[in-house]
Amino acid sequence: MSNPQQLRYSKEHEWLSATEDGVATVGITEHAANALGDVVFAQLPAVGDTVAAGEACGELESTKSVSDLYAPVSGEIVAANQDVVDDPSLVNSAPFEGGWLFKVRISDEPGDLLSADEYTAFTAG
Repeated sequence: MSNPQQLRYSKEHEWLSATEDGVATVGITEHAANALGDVVFAQLPAVGDTVAAGEACGELESTKSVSDLYAPVSGEIVAANQDVVDDPSLVNSAPFEGGWLFKVRISDEPGDLLSADEYTAFTAG
């Protein structure tokens, strides 16, 4: 399992892309997708919602369990991936590409996001 080097990661297993005009893309990691099993339902935050770093902002339901989706940063939701709502299996098949979850205009970023190497070490622990 490889974690793309250009992304940053939360200890709740979300990834965050570099910002483009203050907007970052968020998804869950391959590690989290594998742990969840087959994702069958996604409840994503709505465009216009305000999220706070570390707080639940949606849910992913798999054949095994329901897991909260956490915001890795604070900000306003500017896009939600309708493709994932329509086909939740994208979270499993392409967690770093088509399985992204939402885009957020960042207002505040916590200092505890991990690099790819730090996240790999964290999940190996």
